[in-house]
Amino acid sequence: MESQLLPILTQIRDYIWGLPLIILLVGTGVFLTIRLRGLQLRGLFYSLNLAFFKRKEDDQEKGDISHFQALMTALAATVGTGNIVGVAIAIVVGGPGALFWMWITGIFGMATKYSEAVLAIKYREKDEFGTMSGGPMYYLSKGLKAKWLGVLFAVFAFLAAFGIGNMVQSNSVADSVQTSLGLPYWVTGLILATFTAMVVLGGIKSIAKVTQVLVPIMIIVYFLGATIILIMKIADIPQIFALIFKSAFTPTAASGGFLGATVMHTIRMGVSKGVFSNESGLGSAPIAAAAARTPNPVKQALVSMTQTFIDTLVVCTMTGLVILSSDLWTSGYTGAELTTIVFDTFLPGGFGGFIVTVSLICFAYSTILGWCYYGEKSIEYLFSERAVKGYRIVFVIFVAIGAMLKLEVVWRVSDIMNGMMAFPNLVGLIGLSSVIALETNKYFYNKK
Repeated sequence: MESQLLPILTQIRDYIWGLPLIILLVGTGVFLTIRLRGLQLRGLFYSLNLAFFKRKEDDQEKGDISHFQALMTALAATVGTGNIVGVAIAIVVGGPGALFWMWITGIFGMATKYSEAVLAIKYREKDEFGTMSGGPMYYLSKGLKAKWLGVLFAVFAFLAAFGIGNMVQSNSVADSVQTSLGLPYWVTGLILATFTAMVVLGGIKSIAKVTQVLVPIMIIVYFLGATIILIMKIADIPQIFALIFKSAFTPTAASGGFLGATVMHTIRMGVSKGVFSNESGLGSAPIAAAAARTPNPVKQALVSMTQTFIDTLVVCTMTGLVILSSDLWTSGYTGAELTTIVFDTFLPGGFGGFIVTVSLICFAYSTILGWCYYGEKSIEYLFSERAVKGYRIVFVIFVAIGAMLKLEVVWRVSDIMNGMMAFPNLVGLIGLSSVIALETNKYFYNKK
């Protein structure tokens, strides 16, 4: 049954994640950038200041968690295997120029991420537990007056939460731990499910308390490891950047185990893996943004915008530069294996491989925590607040199950659901772009 289903699901996935969706995702980012007059560039330093420096007055505002906690929860779900595995695949399949197109996706994706958060907070509402609920399902039904689109988004997000946000992640951790430590898959599954239960059963405040500590540590450790390697290869950095820019606009010739790539193939790989990594336009991150204590939709949206900057323009860039600082990207290795081997080559005593393995585990675990909340709010929208407790218990059980299964079918379904989330969300962003622009102009006018 699985062997018959897999080719069909693969074909559906490739169709959904084809050129039309990629153009729509990037095109929406370009459209919003123009509408907001390049806000992500002119407001970057201001948004970083808002994200990382606490303001006491915000504690008195409506919401469940702080600006920083909302950002870390969204980053927890976003910074994951895409930053290690996705970047490696993009470079191996599309050549060095793919990293350039990931940057382009990230730059325009910041405008998309900002816009999602503006709408999520503007149209959020308080549930019977007294917590905030928001996201595409709310701004599609309340803002665009298209409840059916909100229901569609919630269904896709709920299903994706059990796939890309749950079983796929626990299976990646179990596989990595079994390879490095020889631990049986079921043991890893039970441990991971236990640690997940300890956090997610407490809801968003519990998740936020963990992610605000875990996410900065895991990013800093990975960043420092990559920085040490780049300092060792500092003389090659200009040449690496030259190769990236050249390969972005000219075909990359075959060399070693690299088969070569056309410009169009390079663009497609860079954009698709960039979107997979930062999730701008998919509509997941604004669900976390809606929980923030903030006096204004724009203020938290500026904070949310930094998520794409950190994910793609910082973490993905570090991975890409480290890989390209070695000739191993043409060796035939790919994915996590390539990143691990490159780190191990430069950092002695197996320390490099240890950093990548631990980072993969932390990235995957944090993704489980973040996506549990996304699925929770989707199930709450579809049914009621009373369904949440049961959902959390089932979610934890599936963490253990996912660690022990072969997940080719789950991977395909997850990719399909992720892509399907984007369509109603992008309709909402384009249809409500005038609201986004109005809120933005009002905020900066009052600020002046």
